[in-house]
This record gives sequence, C-alpha cells and structure tokens, in this order.
Amino acid sequence: MAFNVESKIALVTGANRGIGRAIVENLLAAGSKKVYLAVRNPASTSELESKYGERVKTLIVDMEDSQSIYALAEQASDVELLVNNAGRLEISDPLSDNAALALQKELTVNTFGLLHIAQAFNEILVQNHGALVQMNSVASMKNFLGVSTYSASKAASYAITQGLREQWAENGVQVLSVHPGPIATDMAASAGMLEVAEPADVVAKGIIDALAAGQFHLFPDAIARQFEQQYKSYAETIIEAPASE
Repeated sequence: MAFNVESKIALVTGANRGIGRAIVENLLAAGSKKVYLAVRNPASTSELESKYGERVKTLIVDMEDSQSIYALAEQASDVELLVNNAGRLEISDPLSDNAALALQKELTVNTFGLLHIAQAFNEILVQNHGALVQMNSVASMKNFLGVSTYSASKAASYAITQGLREQWAENGVQVLSVHPGPIATDMAASAGMLEVAEPADVVAKGIIDALAAGQFHLFPDAIARQFEQQYKSYAETIIEAPASE
C-alpha cells in the first residue's frame, strides 16, 4: 500500500518545532496541499504561518485531553495524512523517586494520546483512504537508562501502532511506525544526546519516502538503522506478516 503526499491534506501534532516542524516543511516542499499545525500554543506557529500563508492552518490541541483531541478531528475532517508526532519525555528510571509520576505523564501523551487520536480520526481516515504516521522510537525496542519510563511508554505505543495497522488494513488506511534514534531536538538535548543526534530533516524526508514505498517500519538515521539490521528479520516474519500466517 503506497501513499503519495503530493496534493494531500495533512495534520501534524507537535508541529511547531523539532521533528514536527521539519515534517511540516518537507510535506509542503513535496507538494502537500495543506498542513494543519496541531499545537497547544497557537502563538508558537506564527513563523510557519507567515512563511506559508494559506497552505498551513493552526489548530489548538491538548494531547493530554481526549475531548480536545476529538474537537481537533471535528475541525479537520478533510485530513488524509495524520502525523502523530507530539510526545513527552521525562528523565526517569524504574527506581527513581519520580518513576510512577513520570510514566503516568508519558503514557498520557505518548500512549493514550495515540489511542484517542486514532479513535477520533478513525472514520475520517477510512473515508479519505488516508494514512497514519506514528512517531515511535528506537526506545520502543530497547530500554535506555535515564529515559526508562519513556521507553516503556513508547513500547506501548508501538504495540498499539501494530494493532492499528492490522485493524485498518481492510479499510485501506496505511500505517507507518517511525523509530528514530537521537535527533537534534529539544527532547534530545534534555536526554543529553545532542552529540550523536542527526538533523530532523532526516526523519521528515524518510517519512515521505517510506509512505510512498508502503513501508510499515522506518528507521531513518544511522543509529536507528543499526537497530533495523538486527530487527529486520523478526519484523518481516512476525510483526509485518499477515495475521493468518
């Protein structure tokens, strides 16, 4: 199943900075008709609005609030490409004093946020023969000390992404699970990973190519591709195989 972003209407959560902003700009460069900028603070997208004019439109969403997510879907019923990029990272490990609270915060955005946005946009994506891009992480496959609870939330999100792929397959909705390594963003800086981080454009360009190729997994950067080399056989035979096999 291939998906060409040209002339499509997209929505990107967390569109104001980092990977989200790079996705917006690369989609527009690739010919997307319009991109909704779904953010908590509408003032944060003023630069993008000035640069791209009517090709972008800012919508307010709080990924911690399911009602806000459903309201977002009501304002963007023409969406064909949904990019769930917004995420939360806390510095926490299983034995940290803040572990339970950190995990709760991360699950609310990273995992329940995905559930709510998939349910809110379900009928829209089916009707428009659309695609979902879910920003997961290499941390969904291996727990990294310092961000252990984040890894746990992303592992849960990855499992849900797999379920969405199977449920939507019969309706022609494409699903792409993106697993970056360290990318030059504020989140990478907070995790102390900027020295090995790659530009956000690597992820954005990879998403466009992966959608066109009909892929389910994307490992866009050098560190992520090391995971891909070890994971590919398992992914192809277990994760990506039809349920009947």
